Amino acid sequence: MIRRIVVCSALIFVIALPFASCEDKTPKRGSGTGSGTPERITAPNFSLQDITGRTWRLADHRGKVVFLNFTTTWCPWCLKDIPTLKKIYERYRNKEFEFVSIYIEESQKKVSSFAVKHKLPYKILLDPEGKAARSYGVRGVPTKVVVGRDGTITCWMCNDTEGVLERMLKK
Repeated sequence: MIRRIVVCSALIFVIALPFASCEDKTPKRGSGTGSGTPERITAPNFSLQDITGRTWRLADHRGKVVFLNFTTTWCPWCLKDIPTLKKIYERYRNKEFEFVSIYIEESQKKVSSFAVKHKLPYKILLDPEGKAARSYGVRGVPTKVVVGRDGTITCWMCNDTEGVLERMLKK
C-alpha cells in the first residue's frame, strides 16, 4: 500500500511538472497603458547582507540590468544550474550588469562554505527570513528574475535568461 502511494505521488509530480513551467513575461498590474502594452511592475527594493557582512541594496544598482537568482544550497536543480550561471556571469560581468544569487533562509556559515566549495564568482546574498524572496513571489527555487535598468521587472521566473539578458544588454 505504501509503495503504491509513493509511486502515485511520484507519477503525479512528474505529470504536473510541465504545467509548473514559467513564462518570460512580467507579472501584470492593471490593464496597461491602453495601447495593449502591459505596465511594468517596479522591482521591490531590498537590502541584504552578503556572505562577508556587507550590505547590498537593489536601489543602488539602478541603471544596470540586475539578475536575481533566488536559490538554496540543498536544491538539486539549483546545484545543476551552477555551471550555466557561471557562464552567464562571465559573459556579462563587464557590462552594465549585476548578478546576485540570493540564498533563502540559510545560515551565513552554510552558504559561505557552499560558495567556496563550488567556486561561485558572483555576489552571494543572504535572505535569512525569506522577506526578499516573498516580496518577489518566490514559491520555489530556483527562481530567476531580471530587473531592467529602469528598476522594473523585465522577466520573472525566466525560462530563457540568456536570451533576455542578451537583448537587454545590447541596448
